[in-house]
Amino acid sequence: MRIAFAADDRNATTDAVLAHLADAGHDVVRIDALPWPELGAGVGRAVVEGRAELGVVMCWTGTGTAIAANKVPGVLAAVAWDPWVARGARLWNDANVLAMSLKRLAPDVAVEVLRAFLETPAADPDEAENIALLKGLDEYH
Repeated sequence: MRIAFAADDRNATTDAVLAHLADAGHDVVRIDALPWPELGAGVGRAVVEGRAELGVVMCWTGTGTAIAANKVPGVLAAVAWDPWVARGARLWNDANVLAMSLKRLAPDVAVEVLRAFLETPAADPDEAENIALLKGLDEYH
């Protein structure tokens, strides 16, 4: 799978996430930009434009890059801090970008969150109507 990735800092957590992506055989599309808002938006654009199937953004809290990614119409970025939340973001919200804190998540936890996100292949069909409503909100921008 092609995964767009960006982080506004490098540490053991970002290194663990990138190592897991490589070890799992994913093709990583690196988004390099200096300000973190451009990192989030760049990952979002890569997903929406089809250069990547899913995206991962990391910043100090995960929140800023998620907000930036969500400014791109068609992006559904979710901040997740544990595997249950990451899995739910895919199942119940059809999230296509995962946002994580690179400061508050230990490397092994970040990898567990990432795995849960990537290993949840499709949204729950029972949520199709709600997901359609969610995606329709882009029209109000």
